[in-house]
Amino acid sequence: MHFAATDVEGAMVIDPSPHADARGRFMRAWCVAEFAEHGLDFVPVQANMGFSTRRGTLRGLHLQCAPAREAKLVRCTRGAIFDVVLDLRPDSPGYGAWHGVELSGENGRMLYLPEGCAHGYQTLEPDTEMHYMTSAFYAPACATGARFDDPAFGIAWPLAVTEISEQDRNWPLTERRRPASLPDRLLPA
Repeated sequence: MHFAATDVEGAMVIDPSPHADARGRFMRAWCVAEFAEHGLDFVPVQANMGFSTRRGTLRGLHLQCAPAREAKLVRCTRGAIFDVVLDLRPDSPGYGAWHGVELSGENGRMLYLPEGCAHGYQTLEPDTEMHYMTSAFYAPACATGARFDDPAFGIAWPLAVTEISEQDRNWPLTERRRPASLPDRLLPA
């Protein structure tokens, strides 16, 4: 695997090193030793999958606050997504920075998101499936989010939004402030 740093400290774009032959391809999707070699202490405890039928579907931006903060490893298994990591760590000098990357079933690329970063994605093709692993179990009481179109962050989504949940459409807007004055819903416990 090839690890590349992003504009969000601790977030990495990971390209596989596939072995291809007449049967197709084989590639490693996660290895605790390789992650540790790159300074990533990531041990998944849960795996989730999402499927979207329409191109332009947007999910996110989601994160879990303490005590259930989670890191994520995201990949697209069918179709393609524009995957985004947003730094919402109050003590981060990069607070508010984001990075987007295309993940597809074809390229096999993955995005690693450290704890305290929000995650969202938009489907670039119909019938798109994604898979992600987390370092913590889902905890509804710790779940929060940021609005996909919040001008405080200025995320440049590639397509018009065709589908989005009411929850994701209605996260409150955040004023771009120093982390000490973040809204309570975005502060770690």
